[in-house]
Amino acid sequence: MPPLRIGPLEVDVPVVLAPMAGVTNMAFRRLCREYGAGLYVTEMITTRALVERNEVTMRLIQHHESETPRSIQLYGVDPHYTAEAARIIAAEDHADHIDLNFGCPVPKVTRKGGGSALPWKRDLFRDIVRGAVEAAGDVPVTVKMRKGIDDDHLTFLEAGRIAEDVGAAAVSLHARTLQQSYSGVADWSAIAELKSAITSIPVLGNGDIWSAEDAVRMVDETGCDGVVVGRGCLGRPWLFGELARAFGGEAPVVDASLAFVARAFLRHAELLAEFYEDESRGCRDIRKHAAWYFKGYPVGGELRGRFTQVDTLADIEALIGELDLSAPYPGAPVEGPRGRAGHARRPVLPDGWLASRTLDDDAAAELQDAELDTSGG
Repeated sequence: MPPLRIGPLEVDVPVVLAPMAGVTNMAFRRLCREYGAGLYVTEMITTRALVERNEVTMRLIQHHESETPRSIQLYGVDPHYTAEAARIIAAEDHADHIDLNFGCPVPKVTRKGGGSALPWKRDLFRDIVRGAVEAAGDVPVTVKMRKGIDDDHLTFLEAGRIAEDVGAAAVSLHARTLQQSYSGVADWSAIAELKSAITSIPVLGNGDIWSAEDAVRMVDETGCDGVVVGRGCLGRPWLFGELARAFGGEAPVVDASLAFVARAFLRHAELLAEFYEDESRGCRDIRKHAAWYFKGYPVGGELRGRFTQVDTLADIEALIGELDLSAPYPGAPVEGPRGRAGHARRPVLPDGWLASRTLDDDAAAELQDAELDTSGG
């Protein structure tokens, strides 16, 4: 498969790491890159926090010297702040690519009109994307979105065309609605539909890629130009090596025995400690990854629990010493969905949000508070 072209960028294999809050920090991106290839995106960055140079936010946009190309995802609901954030990134050389988030389904984001709720207001969506594209100059800007609010309020085709019209360099579609969140099955036919509608820029598909075989099947079934992988790589950063080989790239073949997985877990913790410049904080961060790394392996519940309580790298090494490191890759128990799927739920939106496709004064007032949380959801 040919390289993925995003504006002036050429990505050697058409694979993108999806931004995930609390996961895709510098440490995890470095680890994924050690195993494979592609474009690795930061956690979701709130535009207002970036413009105001919030200390946590400025740390999150940092890239290691080994990262190239560098990619930052912005979450914004205000054209002014989004444009200014894009201008800062470009002018100060913080990244080589900017992605705009219109896919987040988290209620604290959507209840104010942000994330996957925002494309319903098409004029606001257009203004945000156009402003970012113009402010970013030579740095390409892409858009990540969902199908829409629910099956009765779909926006992806119109939003895709708008993004293409105002100069976005690519669009990515998570083939679920806001109502679905991460539940059910991704509708890959929507990716094919978007690919047919968008002719001048790449269309990337996202949703239910748990293996390299899934990624190849998505491309074959939809005609999309590349894939975006999120939950499928949780506890399996070496998935990017498998994806690279599946798309004709080069990457080392991994024997994912328990010994290998344990070493990867420790390596991840070491990179987190380096990123935070604090071993204790890095070990606190790695705790949530334990269930993902050891899914399907013969690691008892009591021992797994102790991995979620580690305070030092020495603690991790001691626990690894208690594992049966001769245990081979277990096959099927490791495969398939990872992370929380949850359930479909009623979309949480501002009052009257669906009454109009344009932004009225009441909706605009709701948006004023949508970026106050620097985590971005």
